[in-house]
Amino acid sequence: MSRRDKRDLKIRNNPHDVDFDDIGPWLADYGFSLHRVKGSHHIFIHPEGELLNFQPDKNGKAKTYQVKQAIEILDEFKERDK
Repeated sequence: MSRRDKRDLKIRNNPHDVDFDDIGPWLADYGFSLHRVKGSHHIFIHPEGELLNFQPDKNGKAKTYQVKQAIEILDEFKERDK
């Protein structure tokens, strides 16, 4: 299993405990890039125009609801590519 697959499984299996530093590489695996940072808001953009906003919580983790939203969008990408 590749590093990408392991990271993806780890995030999908436990969206409540995702280190904020893992978000950028995880989204990059799906074609997203960091568009801008304004304060604590990190905006990632996909070439197809999809935007994702992430903010770290007080413990350096990604906010659970934002991770779940990203998973839904990434799953939609997978479905379209089939």
